[in-house]
Amino acid sequence: MQSAVLIKSHIITMASAVPLAGLDKSYDYIIVGGGTAGCVLANRLTEDKDVRVLLLEAGDDRTTDPLVLTPGLVAAVYGKDEYDWNFQSVPQSTLNNRIINQARGKMLGGSSALNFMMLVYPSKASIDAWAAVGNPNWNFEALKPYLKKFATVDVPSASTKDICSITYNNDTVAYGDGPVQVSFGEGYGVTNKGWFETFESLDLLSKRDARDGQALGAFQNASSIDPATKTRSFSAVTYLTAEVRARENLKILTNTHVNKVLFDTTGSEPVATGVEINVNGIVSQVSANLEVILSAGALQSPQILELSGVGSKEILAQHNIPVVVENPAVGEGMQDHPIVCQSFEVKEGTPSGDVLRDPAVLKALLDMYTADRSGPMGQLTISVAYTPLVNKTGVISDEGVQELFAGRDFSNPARAAVRDIIANPNEPTFQYILFPTQVHIADKPDNMATHLIPVEPENFLTVMTILNSPFSRGSVHIQSADPKAAPVWDPKYNHDDLDMELLARGVQFVEHLVAPDAALGKLLHQTGRRLPQLKADDLETAKEIVRQRQISVFHVSGSCSMRPREQGGVVNERLQVYGAKGLRVVDASIFPIEPAGNIQSVVYSVAERAADLIKEDRKAGKV
Repeated sequence: MQSAVLIKSHIITMASAVPLAGLDKSYDYIIVGGGTAGCVLANRLTEDKDVRVLLLEAGDDRTTDPLVLTPGLVAAVYGKDEYDWNFQSVPQSTLNNRIINQARGKMLGGSSALNFMMLVYPSKASIDAWAAVGNPNWNFEALKPYLKKFATVDVPSASTKDICSITYNNDTVAYGDGPVQVSFGEGYGVTNKGWFETFESLDLLSKRDARDGQALGAFQNASSIDPATKTRSFSAVTYLTAEVRARENLKILTNTHVNKVLFDTTGSEPVATGVEINVNGIVSQVSANLEVILSAGALQSPQILELSGVGSKEILAQHNIPVVVENPAVGEGMQDHPIVCQSFEVKEGTPSGDVLRDPAVLKALLDMYTADRSGPMGQLTISVAYTPLVNKTGVISDEGVQELFAGRDFSNPARAAVRDIIANPNEPTFQYILFPTQVHIADKPDNMATHLIPVEPENFLTVMTILNSPFSRGSVHIQSADPKAAPVWDPKYNHDDLDMELLARGVQFVEHLVAPDAALGKLLHQTGRRLPQLKADDLETAKEIVRQRQISVFHVSGSCSMRPREQGGVVNERLQVYGAKGLRVVDASIFPIEPAGNIQSVVYSVAERAADLIKEDRKAGKV
């Protein structure tokens, strides 16, 4: 039977003294969330045989599930309760009041188990900006060893190098020998070649290895796909191998919902002492001898903090949660890369993934993959480009950039850091993506698959425009004291009007890429359909395209920001929660500034570095 016990004004729910079967009463470290970062920590911390770790995951272990492992079946997991948290935003006023979907992995491996497997490295300046906002020990050089540590990068084949104009990779230098397997694949074709030839004609073909943080122009991203097995390479498979799972000092518990962190509030500063968990309706407690580490992601780590009494006193009071640590920054500062999706009808004969609408085609490709791992179901053929600030005329001059910023307030260090990135002509304001299918935008999508299922009869490809460094900041907060109630996510896209101004200019640049005389444009049906049926000839039309076609690129971050507490920080440079002992956050929520590009490389790297910080603190007796 459960009873409520009041300890120093903090109510905790007590369960039977008998722990769950197979679960000890205490562990040295309890990791909440077996996602991208959590699996890294579980592996690295248990390298020390004297340390006992409990890894808790709300979802199931799907490391042998074909829907997860098969790269070409990525859309099949979206919206399914057993795979996807499937969060929805509040209506976005700057996007015609549309609701934005946010797919989040609900399984061991987290979002590394359902993302699009794009392995893109951040720009140097976007990580150096972390130091500029009050984290002097976090810059690109500090993170670079960990960008190498988490993965092993396969060398692209000669044919891939030729099609994708890969002349910049330094293949003579081994880039990492870590668990995550990264490859380039063999499925690139005429659309990829057209992409690179188009950017080359605009003098925007990359000349630098993207792994060094200074790429600019079109380049071929790698993918987190194992080149030997043609399967998704994600954290639960790569960091939690059979050998790691066999460690006696590691316990993994799936299908376990964490209700809150428990604290001892009898001293001068609250101390995290464990967690309350719910397993199949049975509420129990587990103690942490050293630390509780939240790795539940940018939407759920702040949720757990608030449920535990760490956050804004006003929000906590609304839900009758006693305040343990007052910090109104919890759940604030939410960032995400906005992405605008424009689809263009292709000429007959131009390859398009839309052919998968035909069940016979899908079956044939799945049969190929099942037989010998051949064909497109084991590959990812997306290509990308980084560009400075551009518009309908090309790269914007320094004078044009300064004119855009004139009269605006940049006294906030984070705003100043973002401005400096965008003002630098050698840094990528935008990331463009060549996507091989049409994208459908609904006002209220049921899930991410709604965007990806081809509903139009014609065949398309899509050019996506991403703003790498947005100015807008959103929030995520609890809507009740019920741990299983989804938090309220308000990304506030384009609430800073600079984001709309920037995105609209980026959308205008797309007309260069699809022009009739461009190599990519020659593959399109120039009098065919567009989604939307608008051409960004002027800035106002470009803004309307943004309002109709912007969604999330699923890179939510920043809601437990690492920065000085007086500047809105939730964690310090060692990722320890301000105002409490024995509590850290390790996931994308700690990013003070959104890094350029797809963020899984940075999440892995931050987790690798966090593991070293935690080990250092334990050896120094600082826990």
